[in-house]
Amino acid sequence: MKPQRLLVGGLLLLALILIVVLWAVPRLSRSSTLSGYIEGEALYLAAPVAGRVDQVFVQRGDQVSAGQRLFVVDPAQLKAQRDQAGAEVNTAQAQAADARKGQRPVELAVFDANVAAAEATARDAASTLRRIRPLVQKGIYAKARLDDAQAAYDAAQAQVAAAKRQRQAAALGSREDQIRAADSRVQQAGAALTAADARLADIAPTAPGPARVEDVFFQKGEWAPANQPILALLPDDRIKLRFFVPEPAISSYRLGAPVKFSCDGCQAGMSAQITYISPRPEFTPPVIYSREVRDRLVYLVEAKPSVRLNPGQPVDVQPIGAVR
Repeated sequence: MKPQRLLVGGLLLLALILIVVLWAVPRLSRSSTLSGYIEGEALYLAAPVAGRVDQVFVQRGDQVSAGQRLFVVDPAQLKAQRDQAGAEVNTAQAQAADARKGQRPVELAVFDANVAAAEATARDAASTLRRIRPLVQKGIYAKARLDDAQAAYDAAQAQVAAAKRQRQAAALGSREDQIRAADSRVQQAGAALTAADARLADIAPTAPGPARVEDVFFQKGEWAPANQPILALLPDDRIKLRFFVPEPAISSYRLGAPVKFSCDGCQAGMSAQITYISPRPEFTPPVIYSREVRDRLVYLVEAKPSVRLNPGQPVDVQPIGAVR
């Protein structure tokens, strides 16, 4: 019985030693670096209207600069709308300018002729009144004849005054409210022109900044549905370094702080600036560029690298401070 007990005790001791080794070795051999990778957020560009792809100016893998043309979707219809809006602006501006002017010289000449005719009638009425008044005073004509001549003279004078007022009004522009209405039509037409220009620009977008063409989904001559991406860009400023920091060390990381990292075949001394620290912990993702499987809580940290790298490339990040 004693040899059996010794055998059982030895097996238990051996099992205990094996458990300790399995627990301690991974922790003793754990790397001092943090595992991460390069992530790129693609920018998908599309047209807001459906149409035939008229031109594609780039190919997959091209490097583009800010403002560089990328593609054009059939512009014929929107160009026509833009030209129509431009014509409406010109019309509204001409009407607003005309509202501030008086009538044309030929039209003013008609009013001048009316004034002259009214003055001639008034002179004739005055002459008749001067001729009849002494005859009425002598009793040759009845007093009613003088009253008729006086009424005709007064009416002729009133017609002269009315004709002159009409001439003055014709020389003026439109009323203030009519001028304001004309100016409002100019603004309305200008807004329609701006909208037409914006729609025309939407079907021919340009690169918002330096980027690499990740993929081209439609080629020249193909029909593209509205809001369907025609190509994908990978902007330089949307490439970032992502790595995971153990929970005990997260307090050492701050936004804007620099971190050093390395990757296979890359130059030495590369660095990145931290732009994001996750506010929530998570368990180590099961699929990650890592030298071993970790089962502890980590925080996602993102940083902007100082050099351009390829998305998906694994990197090793030098920790900030020591893990407690």
